Amino acid sequence: MTATTERPVRPGRWSGTWRRGRVITAFAVLTAVLLLAHPLVPNWAGNAGSLLETFLPWTGLLVVPLLVAALLRRSALALVALLLPTLVWGGFFGGRLFDKRQAGGDFTIVSHNVNDENPDPAGTARALAAAGAQVIALEELKKSEVPKYEDALAAAYPYHSVQGTVGVWSMFPLRDTRPVAIMPWTRALRTTVDTPKGPVAVFVAHLPSVRVRLDAGFTAGGRDAAMQLLADAIAEHSAARTVLVGDFNGTADDRALAPITARMQVAQEEAGDGFGFTWPAGLPLARIDQIFVAGVRPLASWSLPATGSDHLPVAATLAL
Repeated sequence: MTATTERPVRPGRWSGTWRRGRVITAFAVLTAVLLLAHPLVPNWAGNAGSLLETFLPWTGLLVVPLLVAALLRRSALALVALLLPTLVWGGFFGGRLFDKRQAGGDFTIVSHNVNDENPDPAGTARALAAAGAQVIALEELKKSEVPKYEDALAAAYPYHSVQGTVGVWSMFPLRDTRPVAIMPWTRALRTTVDTPKGPVAVFVAHLPSVRVRLDAGFTAGGRDAAMQLLADAIAEHSAARTVLVGDFNGTADDRALAPITARMQVAQEEAGDGFGFTWPAGLPLARIDQIFVAGVRPLASWSLPATGSDHLPVAATLAL
């Protein structure tokens, strides 16, 4: 009878997986901290906080290279640590991944930055009308192209007003339409839509553009100032039911939109399906075209197919 011997287990053979990957673990923890503490990232350094928040959902992708590195290192420590940013990201954004759209509703509105260099204004207008909305709001209208939008929308939308570079077309009567001063030239308006279920105040706005420059960082000062003026105008002309739409050149996660998001719901977050990114149209990376509501309930929010613009149109159905 031959005696068998067991191969001795070398000390640390398994415990080493809990010691490897400490650098990866540190980056995983830092990613989670970045997500949790993004409001603490200061804006005094080139508006770094707002820039981070513009693309905040994409920070989840940082987990992917860290996961690959953890697997290559065969680090149990790093793999466990990666649960932290994954759970934090899920807590922030997981709810947006589910389809929250409901049927029904009383009032559908479409908003679209049509781009002043749109090669097919009439085609864009017809595509928007095909969505069946009762109200269509347009931003970045070029004065010479306005008649093309008017002609294409006249049959279905007999009521309309253009103020500066923004306009609104409606199946229902409009009244008290006026520009809203947020810039030296008119890029916002207010109107009242008399729906069969009562009046709804509708604001349409196109806030100043932002840029990322090496010498100045995220140049959002003009946008932020206009945002505050817009919020003040909404507060001054408050109505029981208010809808604010347009191109805000900022996402709902950006602290710069806090004057609006503090008092109004984000339709996409309440009744959307996914993030609903709208810009750039070819490969959307951020939702900078928004529909905000107060005093009404959003039932569905979605993006429409691309037109001749560099933005995607957005739509929402509301219960009045």
